[in-house]
Amino acid sequence: MQIARVAPSSPEIMHLKRSIVFILILMLCGMFFVAGTPAQNKKTIILVRHAEKDVSAAADPNDPVLTPEGRQRAGRLWKAIKRFKPGALYSTDYKRTRETLAEVSRRRGLEVRTYDPKKPDVLASDIMNSPTKRFLVVGHSNTIPGLVNLLIRKELFKQLDDAEHGVIWVVRLRKNKPPRTEILSY
Repeated sequence: MQIARVAPSSPEIMHLKRSIVFILILMLCGMFFVAGTPAQNKKTIILVRHAEKDVSAAADPNDPVLTPEGRQRAGRLWKAIKRFKPGALYSTDYKRTRETLAEVSRRRGLEVRTYDPKKPDVLASDIMNSPTKRFLVVGHSNTIPGLVNLLIRKELFKQLDDAEHGVIWVVRLRKNKPPRTEILSY
């Protein structure tokens, strides 16, 4: 017994070709959408040192809290950066850095993520690979300037004096453009 093969008709072939082309176009559009999302091409990173810490004899020398002046400064931080609308908050795992971010966290309804200040490259990588566009990072006098330098790929900023608490760095990264850094005070 012989089985006869029936060739598909011309309209069936055309429909199959159109379906394949449509699927390929959808796949290409999906790849361009994922590769070209603005979140991956555009980042704003706000970096600050924690507010004034309690250095009195009664304070924990390893993990002090903020002073009343420091809590006031933390409140001013919200006012200074709210226009940037950070979508992710990062802090080292110390009371003074978490307290500095507390008002922003409460107002933005965001959880504070901790990072290791000894591994700034890991934090920078997390930021660059995140779909989030705007970040606020709170660290220390000896780590934040170095993190800014890492993000802008230049050694411009030196460690802060221990008494300096009012500096905000705003780093803007755009695809195919040099980084821009703005320095604010609060």
